[in-house]
Amino acid sequence: MRYAIIGTGAIGGYYGAKLARGGAEVHFLLHSDYEYVLNNGLQVNSCDGSFHIDRPNVYRRTEDMPQCDVVIVALKTTNNHLLTSLLPPLLKPDTMVLLIQNGIGVEASVEMMFPDIRLAAGLAFICSAKTEPGVVNHQCYGNINIGNYSCRDAARYAAMLDDMRKAGIGVADVEYRQARWKKAVWNMPFNGMTVALDTQTDRLLSNPATLKLIREQMMEVIGAANALGVEGLDESFADKMIRNTQVMVPYSPSMKLDHDFHRPMEIEFLYTRPIAEARQAGFAMPRLEMLEALLRFKDS
Repeated sequence: MRYAIIGTGAIGGYYGAKLARGGAEVHFLLHSDYEYVLNNGLQVNSCDGSFHIDRPNVYRRTEDMPQCDVVIVALKTTNNHLLTSLLPPLLKPDTMVLLIQNGIGVEASVEMMFPDIRLAAGLAFICSAKTEPGVVNHQCYGNINIGNYSCRDAARYAAMLDDMRKAGIGVADVEYRQARWKKAVWNMPFNGMTVALDTQTDRLLSNPATLKLIREQMMEVIGAANALGVEGLDESFADKMIRNTQVMVPYSPSMKLDHDFHRPMEIEFLYTRPIAEARQAGFAMPRLEMLEALLRFKDS
């Protein structure tokens, strides 16, 4: 199948490069480092083994890219307004769009722009960063859970999963709503807290006070998910996420990097929308509401 990567950063660059190395036809949209990657290729420095894509298919504009079977969107949600112009040149009637993005309500928002689009959600469990042109630094993990949101083509969906597995990507087909809220259990505490306290994940968990607060925030997310009818989430999952993070390398999540580099933070889909959904279901998230307010202050 033919793939397009919209957002060739830490996430899109990593999964797109893995697919290309695995033999898939991949086309990358680039912005600031287009010339560098055109001339030097795409480098992935990975804990699982580094590799280089010598001559990737790279473009400045989606108008110059071919129509694709699967479009992987790895933009920050703060840039999703660009999709109205970026996506149409890539779409065929049967194109599937995989949104590897953070937050709750992302697919519904994109569906409002494109009512007939075939969407899936990608929830990446990965420590990866791109802080220099053409180089993705993959520190640890790398599996991705994928939930089918509105793709009616079961064969297309299965073929994408198969391509990912052939490329060495650990991928699981999961129930959509559960997958989104499971990712929120990690994202909502760690993204905001690293910004609010100007620190990394390891220091949050090594201090007893912030470890307690992180777990309480995780339980708020789990409580909200349960109130909304999402199954398979309980306190054992919070404990698992904490253990997994304790053995990670010290890590600055995407929101921390956005704040450090003076970029807009993804507050809307990471905080505002899940908090609003929980409130509509009669469940309050007071610790995370306070964290959202702190982030809104910093973002302004």
